[in-house]
Amino acid sequence: MVFLLLLLGLLPGFAWLTFYLEEETHAEPKRLILFTFLAGIAFAFFTVIIERWFNGAASSVGISEFSILSLLGLALIEEIMKFAAADFAIAKTPEMRDPVDIMIYLIVAALGFATLENIGALTSTASAPSTLLASAFQTVSLRFVGATLLHSLTSGIVGYHWALGIARKKVKRYLATGFAMAAVLHAFFNYLILSYGNVAYTVVFLVIVGFFVLNDFEKLKAAEAV
Repeated sequence: MVFLLLLLGLLPGFAWLTFYLEEETHAEPKRLILFTFLAGIAFAFFTVIIERWFNGAASSVGISEFSILSLLGLALIEEIMKFAAADFAIAKTPEMRDPVDIMIYLIVAALGFATLENIGALTSTASAPSTLLASAFQTVSLRFVGATLLHSLTSGIVGYHWALGIARKKVKRYLATGFAMAAVLHAFFNYLILSYGNVAYTVVFLVIVGFFVLNDFEKLKAAEAV
């Protein structure tokens, strides 16, 4: 059963990975895609430690873990760590040829990151053996259209700004903008979940964000074609 839960935890990340790889203008090395995905998983482990420290520090000064400030802080930590995973994996490789590559690899790292979260959510599911599988499928479905997609979209935004920063030789400035936008959107998603718990709200929100991210892909493709 544990093996099946692990496979289910991998499913959302691989499904979205297949979708995003269709946006490539040329095939990327499979070894590098895999390494970046694994880097996302590895950096997610470190993120858990950092977030626990952050929550403890926030609590010590009277900041609730469900406050806007806390949600923004946690979202920013995750966006920075996903970027760090991608930067660790591919920043110095010759495969970083085109702006679209930057978005793709950052999204791949984000999907690895989300995969660890998915596995954690599934393996911590407290259900009777008779209902465990049904509960696991429900969790996977919700995370497929929820947290996994969110991680890929917000990292896509950071990747877009990273690409612009490299092209315009203003990396720090554009990255700061990308992190700010991604953290706000990430925190707002978490706020919707905590405040309403209605999947419909979050799906509509992610569809809107997804439209803009796909548009960013098209902008970078158009820039490559010039």
